[in-house]
Amino acid sequence: MQMLMKRPVVIGCCLWITGYALAFYTELRWLSLMTSALLLAALIVIYALRLPGRQPLCALLLVGVAYGYFQWTDQRNVSALLPLAQQQITLDGSEVTLLGRFSSPVTVDGDRASFTMEAESIRFPGTEAFPLGGESVQVSLRLLQQEQQVVASGWRRGDALTLHGTLRSPSPARNFGGFDYRRYLRLHHTHWLLSAKGVDQAQVEPAAARVSVVQLLRWNDELRGALSRRMDLIFPAPQAGFMKSMLIGQTDDLDPERFQQFSELGLTHILAISGLNIAVFLGVCIWIMRRLKLAKETYLLICIWLLPFYILLTGASPSIVRAGLMSIIALYAARRGHFKDVLHIMAIVAWSMLLWNPYFLLDVSFQLSFLVTLGLIVGVQRVNDLFTRWISSPMIRNSASITLVSQMISFPVSIYYFNQFSLISWLANAILVPVISMIVFPAGLLALVLGIVYVPAGKSIGLLISWLNEVIFWMTDKLQHLNQFKMLWPSPSLPWIAFYYAFLILIYGICQRLLQEAGGESPIILVSVKGTKKVNLSKWLVCSIGGFLLLLWMGYSPERFNRSGLVQFIDVGQGDAILIRTPYGRHILVDGGGTLTFRKPGEAWKIRKDPYEVGKKLLVPLLKKRGVHQLDLVVLTHEDTDHSGGLQAVISQMPVKQFLFNGTLKPGASIAKLFDTLLTRKVPLLPANVSKWIQIDPVTRLQVLYPLESDNRLIEIVKEQNARSVVFLLEMQRTRWLFTGDMEKESETELVDYLKDHPAVLDQELKINHKIDVLKVAHHGSKTSTTPGWLDFWKPSWAVISVGAMNSYGHPAPDVLTRLEENEIQVLRTDQMGEVQLEVRKEGIYSRVKIMD
Repeated sequence: MQMLMKRPVVIGCCLWITGYALAFYTELRWLSLMTSALLLAALIVIYALRLPGRQPLCALLLVGVAYGYFQWTDQRNVSALLPLAQQQITLDGSEVTLLGRFSSPVTVDGDRASFTMEAESIRFPGTEAFPLGGESVQVSLRLLQQEQQVVASGWRRGDALTLHGTLRSPSPARNFGGFDYRRYLRLHHTHWLLSAKGVDQAQVEPAAARVSVVQLLRWNDELRGALSRRMDLIFPAPQAGFMKSMLIGQTDDLDPERFQQFSELGLTHILAISGLNIAVFLGVCIWIMRRLKLAKETYLLICIWLLPFYILLTGASPSIVRAGLMSIIALYAARRGHFKDVLHIMAIVAWSMLLWNPYFLLDVSFQLSFLVTLGLIVGVQRVNDLFTRWISSPMIRNSASITLVSQMISFPVSIYYFNQFSLISWLANAILVPVISMIVFPAGLLALVLGIVYVPAGKSIGLLISWLNEVIFWMTDKLQHLNQFKMLWPSPSLPWIAFYYAFLILIYGICQRLLQEAGGESPIILVSVKGTKKVNLSKWLVCSIGGFLLLLWMGYSPERFNRSGLVQFIDVGQGDAILIRTPYGRHILVDGGGTLTFRKPGEAWKIRKDPYEVGKKLLVPLLKKRGVHQLDLVVLTHEDTDHSGGLQAVISQMPVKQFLFNGTLKPGASIAKLFDTLLTRKVPLLPANVSKWIQIDPVTRLQVLYPLESDNRLIEIVKEQNARSVVFLLEMQRTRWLFTGDMEKESETELVDYLKDHPAVLDQELKINHKIDVLKVAHHGSKTSTTPGWLDFWKPSWAVISVGAMNSYGHPAPDVLTRLEENEIQVLRTDQMGEVQLEVRKEGIYSRVKIMD
């Protein structure tokens, strides 16, 4: 603390960030830019007059200035079309014509070209053009023929563009804790999407060649593209994407599986351009210029001028901008011979970036970059001192200190965003980071430079690098498969994160005091101000570590003592995915959604490098975010893609104890791969038929009702799966739930007749009263199910329909909705409400939906 008090710029930056954080979570409309200016003037006057109590008062005023500045910036971040929306003019779904220019490179992936457009005006059919003043619009252009890929790839940033398409509002998060695309785009000052079909909808005119910011960015795009193509020649095909990501920050060609592997081991910082890359880049440049006998002042000046170009060349992410700006300031200070304070430099850079764009504070790369840098500056040397007694080698001690500090500092932010942590990530970082930073990255730069001049020379070095990369990939593959070291964490609350850092600072302070006391002859005690009370520092340290471990235990399972049940009907579009958390913390997943794709022969060119897949992109991240450490039971009601497709990612990434399915196999590569994964991971397979009650926990039990009795020894091949859907009853805290998959009316009739003829299947209470509390409506509300006889038999109070918004099947059918209404059943629908959650408490069932009308 004393160290920070001597650095007013650091304190000021922390107060500024505090003001931003308060503005993000609260709203005081009277705090505007004018109010901030007045508060700033008052701060200057109070400080200049040296009034009593000026420090806390000035601190409070600075927080107010930051609050007002953030709020003013946020209030101005609105669409130019807002006046039209206020006039109740329909914008979402309108056919429009936009006039403007490309403001980003065009990315072509399969049958889609995407880019950002700077729109100067918009024209609705039959109206005059409405000015937009250069508003950013995200464009998705569907390519209709393979030849259109070449046309779209030829478009450049700055080219004039007239584009006809459909205007859409970005979709908000449709699940609790899910990715909010609307918020993401707004933080990038984008409020609208435009979708179009075919390059014929675009009229493009090349921009005139003149020196401007846009032209410079255009040249930078062309240079990045040229380097990317050259790297395809230098490095073997499987590794080119990996080297592009590491050397120039281009991730388009990075293997998604490789990224997932590095992510699970906490190695994504290797694939993201950051301070490590800046350090190596500067090291290589300085080494070369020293060999050329350049003076120190000269090569430092050259490095200062090279860094802005390197920042642009590598994509200018917040982490590389932070590292680059800090390096520029440090190099300038070194050249001028001034004393440089790294904390001050970091604070100046952070403050400058936040003034330029307050939304940087919400960027994960900004947060991790500055937090880890702060930790390394403040903590590494002190931790080094702690390790002196146990580690004699300075190199090993320094590596261990850097790894420990960076892991401890980044941990809460990492689990907040990524919800996973590997207990051996420290080992992966300790082994691989030095190899990659000291060998692969410098050698890759050398290969690229030589390859620009003479491809065979670069290719020969690229071949050597590829052998080392193969070793690295083999090692990461082996480490990734050590599943016992993987931990899944729910996203922690902000108070939990605050307590984490508070404990960390407390433990750090006590260890520092212990080191100081150990250096002298005085006993290790903490003396109070009055000198009347002495406390053993070792006891304080033990208590602090105990509190820290308790905090981690609570954060790992925050719902540990929650005795309410929760059934979550996740919105996966046109499909089913239901997560059940029982009162004693068991987790059951019913189906996993899936992405339907239709490809005709000869359409392989339409396949994207990393296509959207519900399990990987939506379901698994949600399960991790909600703290699902393992799935005690996965139920696949049937094997159609909209129910089974997402389970491949679930089975691959999460521990599963048992897998219940309908006892059949549907022909197809995806189902074969799913069951092969289940067998490889040794997950018990349970073919379903009518069963007795299965106890899940003390207050939860499950009973399979359909398919009816069959020979479990035989696995039947069945192409049409709906009629073979698994149907089961769930009883949780004396509430009853019926899950039906996509069963059809023939199956409903068969099951009702069977239960009437075999009353012994049901327990005594169900024999008398078949009434259930909640019915999962079969087949997304299709007219082929939910018959009057079915509703009359079960008499549900609630009905939940899992169905995709604007689906092409007409689900749910009007007849089904009418029958539900006539039976006075309360209906909840994912297409209208997003995710539906039903919580079981002692008082009854309570509903919560993501999207309110």
